[in-house]
Amino acid sequence: MRESWPHAPPHHFTPRGTYIITAATLHRKRLFDSGAKLDLLRDTTFELVKNYALILQAWAFFWNHYHLVISFENTTTTQHDFIRHLHRELATRLNRIDDTPGRRVMYEFWDSRLTFEKSWLARLNYVHQNAVKHGLVPVANQYSWCSASWFETNSRSGFVKSVYSFKTDRVNVPDDF
Repeated sequence: MRESWPHAPPHHFTPRGTYIITAATLHRKRLFDSGAKLDLLRDTTFELVKNYALILQAWAFFWNHYHLVISFENTTTTQHDFIRHLHRELATRLNRIDDTPGRRVMYEFWDSRLTFEKSWLARLNYVHQNAVKHGLVPVANQYSWCSASWFETNSRSGFVKSVYSFKTDRVNVPDDF
């Protein structure tokens, strides 16, 4: 998360795979409706990514959903196990803050294994630019809860330009939030 983008090409298309994951809150309610709650969403995700030795390549966190591009190459866990654990932790921690024990927080998730480089690059761009798509900021690196600023700072400029050149209009990701 806070580490540099790999200088050598990582093995993106390993048997355990790299995925784009999108998840939504129950009834798409805006449960992460403050900076502190968005921090909770981000920080809980980062904590579990580290614990599972995953490679988080892009992220965008919003009031009622999130997007991740994440590699499972260094772990034996599956994306489903990781998501279940993440969603359980998010519910426990958010419900403690809101004093709503037992409330269901996360409801749906979609995941797609990325098996082609162009597909992966387009989805990296899609996730980095998602706050702009939702009209929250004019430039992606201005949104505190996405990876654009981190990516621009920690990746080679040529790679950033390459990723940002990929069109996202044909990317099929659930995002009608």
